[in-house]
Amino acid sequence: MAAADRPGAQRRGRIVSASAIEQLFPAPAVPGPLDDDALIALYDQPGRDGWLAVNFVATVDGSATADGVSGSLGGDADLRVFDLLRRFADVVLVAAGTVRDEGYGAMRLNDADVAWRRARDMPDHPVFAILSGSLALDPASTVFTEAPVRPIVLTTAGADPARRAALTAVADVVDCGSPDDPDTVDAGVLRHVLADRGFGRVHCEGGPSLLGMLTAADQVDELCLTTSPALEGGVGPRITTGRSPELRTMRLAHVLRSGDVLLSRYVRAR
Repeated sequence: MAAADRPGAQRRGRIVSASAIEQLFPAPAVPGPLDDDALIALYDQPGRDGWLAVNFVATVDGSATADGVSGSLGGDADLRVFDLLRRFADVVLVAAGTVRDEGYGAMRLNDADVAWRRARDMPDHPVFAILSGSLALDPASTVFTEAPVRPIVLTTAGADPARRAALTAVADVVDCGSPDDPDTVDAGVLRHVLADRGFGRVHCEGGPSLLGMLTAADQVDELCLTTSPALEGGVGPRITTGRSPELRTMRLAHVLRSGDVLLSRYVRAR
């Protein structure tokens, strides 16, 4: 599959599988570039069943986009890790606005990723779960028409009935409304819905409003953050929007480097 055809490729730019990545923290036993197996060992830690990880990229001055999208941020190393994080995910969770803005297509992995998953008795591809309160999604999009696995659309009971009927033909449409307010998505209900379907490892790719909702509900177990060596200098958004009732303390798990790009992994300190 060409890079431009990959889901989220517009967000992450061009793929170069040979992009060199080295470990800065904790100090590695053997210095030097990390191969894919070593990277997966760093990210796919034991005890991740029932785990929600979020992946974002931002400039050093805190912007999650440049010219409205994140495609020019991160570079080749970021895209390499982006692909590897999907490799061991059960489900990839993305908000509908990000799907539209970043030019997502069907959630289809490359041949090497499929072979890796088959060797571990995993399904060929993760399930694509799209969060949309309004159901403003095109059923004729390649997200649905070329999906190797039937996607899931997470919404609320008050979503437009006509849009719901159209999407039900191409996806499982599931309500995730709050018990107190069925017309508002509840992050805890969303997690239960995914867990009930056997998706123990949830990989979230944004956007900022979704991360804000998950943070407020204390549902984020891990944040993988790529820091792009650039100053946006404008009005680009942070990686998260919304309000949380308190700080969610994170613990630094590792820091990787590829040239001037830093790739950090934080886990929730509970």
